[in-house]
Amino acid sequence: MTEQERIARILGRLDEAYGTDSHTYLEYGNAWQLLVATILSAQCTDARVNLVTQDLFRKYDSLEKFAAARQEELEQDIYSTGFYHHKAKNIIACAQALLERHGGEVPSDIESLTALPGVGRKTANVVRGNVYGVPSIVVDTHVGRIARRLGLSANDDPVKVEFDLMEKIPEDHWILINLHLIALGRSICKSQRPDCEACFLKEECPSRGKASGSGKGAGKAGKASAKAGKKAGNASAKAPAWKKSPAE
Repeated sequence: MTEQERIARILGRLDEAYGTDSHTYLEYGNAWQLLVATILSAQCTDARVNLVTQDLFRKYDSLEKFAAARQEELEQDIYSTGFYHHKAKNIIACAQALLERHGGEVPSDIESLTALPGVGRKTANVVRGNVYGVPSIVVDTHVGRIARRLGLSANDDPVKVEFDLMEKIPEDHWILINLHLIALGRSICKSQRPDCEACFLKEECPSRGKASGSGKGAGKAGKASAKAGKKAGNASAKAPAWKKSPAE
């Protein structure tokens, strides 16, 4: 089997497992809302961000309101997403830059997007792919980890992984590969407890059984850990925002 044939089999099995809907997990109503949500998603789960933005986008229902926000107040509003000081500072500065440089419109080109405060290639590619339909590869921790395990990249740097995947993955799967590898990373190919025996890609994976904590027992341990994490998350969600740890 050639490398391209192996990749085609991987993509086919991912499509079969997770479908071909390229909708992001983040909830948003327009381009600038997705931009804000993606900034908030750094070192935070999409589920937590979606909880926070339910109220956030009602309170700040325009770029002008974000641009004029008091940083201390915005920090409290986004506290539970973690790193709230830097995120609040960047969101305010980003909103101001969009109004001053782009007339309130979110640009579609990578250079203009990454010139905005708090916007790196990952955030820019999320917006480009989901708002403008521009084929883009977003490399988060799940995507980078699984790309290395599948032998699709040997790099740790997210930008290098992005370009490795762009070379090997057909353009019509650039957006899908982001969502598929994130889903796989959350459910099966976890960082510490990958369940290799339960993975539908095990026949195509050169790292099968070699990753830390992999195997049948890892699947049970992973489920127990996920259950405990879910309970902790539910308890945290019920707590007042100002009492939550910024490291959630």
